[in-house]
Amino acid sequence: MRKIVLCLLILILITGCTVVRIDTSNIDTIVDVVLSKNNTLYNRVGRGYKYYVPRGVTYIDTAELNEKLYSKGNYYYLYVDTISFYEQIDVEYTPHQDVYYSRKFSKDNGFKYDGYLEIKEQDDLYYITFVYNYARIESVVSKRDINDVVLNSAYILSTIQFNSDVIELMIDSDKLDNREERYEVFKNNKDDSSSTLLEDSSN
Repeated sequence: MRKIVLCLLILILITGCTVVRIDTSNIDTIVDVVLSKNNTLYNRVGRGYKYYVPRGVTYIDTAELNEKLYSKGNYYYLYVDTISFYEQIDVEYTPHQDVYYSRKFSKDNGFKYDGYLEIKEQDDLYYITFVYNYARIESVVSKRDINDVVLNSAYILSTIQFNSDVIELMIDSDKLDNREERYEVFKNNKDDSSSTLLEDSSN
């Protein structure tokens, strides 16, 4: 029996398995711990991106690059900004003193991506806007649910992985569609003018 316990302890030490407990009573701690993890898990795939939906959160629907998620009475509205990722556009944000919570994340301060978390109070509800990793989650919650929503949002945003090849194809396809549309309009105008000229010449 003693040998079995000893073997298990050695196995745990060799594999380097660690359990990270997060103090969910503090928003700063939640954000710092989750965003510092290099988590590559995913269980949801969108157009040009994939990400991890935490346990207890349910995927509801997708409209273009907007996804709707649900957990414990709260809806999460996720928007993935593939254009900003493709162009590598940084987030501009100035923290505000007159709101419930406001914090900026930047690569200069040790974060992997730029972003921010802002929570505004209005009519006993709290409007959460969490921007990170070229994506944004918005939610309206009661005060008791703030930390849970921030925790889930941090996991979702930190696990988003982009597929550059797919995004480039999407952008090129949009450009091609726009060119074709302009060509069709030009062609119609040309046909109308030709028919008018034919009618004039016959008279």
